[in-house]
Amino acid sequence: MGLLKLQINNRSYETDVAGDTPLLWVLRDNLGLVGTKFGCGIAQCGACTVHLDGEAVRSCVLPVSAVGKGKVTTIEGLSEKGDHPVQKAWEEIDVPQCGYCQAGQIMTAAAFLKKNPKPTDAQIVETMSGNICRCGTYHRIREAVKSAASKTK
Repeated sequence: MGLLKLQINNRSYETDVAGDTPLLWVLRDNLGLVGTKFGCGIAQCGACTVHLDGEAVRSCVLPVSAVGKGKVTTIEGLSEKGDHPVQKAWEEIDVPQCGYCQAGQIMTAAAFLKKNPKPTDAQIVETMSGNICRCGTYHRIREAVKSAASKTK
């Protein structure tokens, strides 16, 4: 165990955890940031996706010690008022059914659109295919990403 200093959602945190603890559990259990979900524990479903220095990463397999001085953004920190273009598109298209995977889907889409603001349908499908939606709302997810892309600068 050791005291780790983390930058999460533009705030500084300190927590006393083992360095090999997955970031997901530090976020949820130690810091109370429960928007990031546990899905599979093996980086296959995408429910635990957060941003590390702007890159989408799977927090269930990322040791907290690997974060270092990096900046972590969770769904709680994507926008202050929940008005990020992807979040707004999710509401407009009415994407969620059960909602469990949505934080990971949104974080994946936001990182993707930051790098590729004008994606093709094929690029959207390829990028989002790494996130599983148990309810099968893939067509609405694709439409929401397209809608957000049209509103992203």
